[in-house]
Amino acid sequence: MPSSDASGDGFVTIGRVGRPHGLDGSFVVEAASDDPARFAVDALLWAGGEQARVLASKRARGMPVIRLDRPVVRGTELTVPVSELPPPAGDAYYVFQLVGLEVEEEGGRPLGRVRDVAPGVANDVLELDSGVALPMHEDCICQVDLAAGRIVVARGFADDDYPR
Repeated sequence: MPSSDASGDGFVTIGRVGRPHGLDGSFVVEAASDDPARFAVDALLWAGGEQARVLASKRARGMPVIRLDRPVVRGTELTVPVSELPPPAGDAYYVFQLVGLEVEEEGGRPLGRVRDVAPGVANDVLELDSGVALPMHEDCICQVDLAAGRIVVARGFADDDYPR
């Protein structure tokens, strides 16, 4: 699951302009998408609301290093249109699809809304606005219904003390 956030205008963040790398305008991409094709030479992306083309691409210390066809300010978000994303495979989801969904236990007890999905050691973790953290694991997640805007989880993963 890529760690990206969607903005309200149909774009998803695939990284952020990081520290300079060399003297030719190249920079390290921070919080980069897992898809290396996003940063390949000739790839098109959006930086600061304007389209840009990748002119050079390599990796340094495991991170993408790219140069665009125009200067960009450090911290600028790099985005692509949501429509350019391939459909997720099987029962996988993009983070931006889950953020904002209501989460409830089987039986209807509300637990909160998804605030973020954090990478974990064994599995990703749903972080809810209520402070509850739930593992993205088949034993916990019973149903993800994007159309209805909710996720149903098995009982026993949220504290019983959490308000009913």
